[in-house]
Amino acid sequence: MSNGNSKRAALLAPWQPSTTGRGRPFGLSALQPSAKPFSNGAKADDKAAVEALAMELDSLQDLFYADKRYKLLVLLQGTDTSGKDGTIRAVFSRTSPLGVHTVGWKAPSEEERAHDYLWRIHRQMPGAGETMIFNRSHYEDVLVPVVKGWITPEQTAQRFAHINAFERLLAETGTVILKFMLHISFEEQGQRLQERIDDPTKRWKFAMGDLEARKQWADYQTAYEALLGATSTPWAPWTVVPADSKTHRNLMVATLVRDKLKSLDLRYPPDDPALAGLKIE
Repeated sequence: MSNGNSKRAALLAPWQPSTTGRGRPFGLSALQPSAKPFSNGAKADDKAAVEALAMELDSLQDLFYADKRYKLLVLLQGTDTSGKDGTIRAVFSRTSPLGVHTVGWKAPSEEERAHDYLWRIHRQMPGAGETMIFNRSHYEDVLVPVVKGWITPEQTAQRFAHINAFERLLAETGTVILKFMLHISFEEQGQRLQERIDDPTKRWKFAMGDLEARKQWADYQTAYEALLGATSTPWAPWTVVPADSKTHRNLMVATLVRDKLKSLDLRYPPDDPALAGLKIE
């Protein structure tokens, strides 16, 4: 491992739950949402780095799309206002719409409720060469029902096992899975919710239900700790991203997506032999 990779691994270590499968809850309280482990120092430098990474991701995504040996799932999970939309806009701002898709998951429809809870998720998996970005995900099914008391601890454990098996299926059939939990503080969430109320152009994002969920902050943190410990696997590991700083959040996610794509040894497909010596007249 190079010195650069060793340094990156050391920076990441506190933010990545164990993938040994022991399933112990992963403590979030010791992780500072205001931390900036990937920062270059000045905010302007970090913004410039995000822009450079977005350009690099454009080139890598073009190669990824041509290669077609893999599929990429980028999953963004986090509380209200944690920055899922903003991360998508910043990190994937330069990629071509060709081959890059996004789904923002909401409450299931009547048709979706008539099936198992992973049915609608499986239908949105990326195809060969495609990148799919999830704004929320199937992990809502081990968050909301748990906090609301709609499922028992035994059912929750069963769902963890379902999800791990489902993601293993995806990984073993060519899907590269990157899971990011955007970790913000209670105080930062309060400020962002207030900004949505105060800014007429952002009020459409605000729902009264956000305040009810905020009252259950501690319960949601506990549910997140449980799912992070139970579903961080060798084939689909979690990374917690400190997200009080929007710029740093974008920098960290973009860096890790870039690093993963570079590790795949992407290549263009072989030339068609019929093209040898072909001249266009």
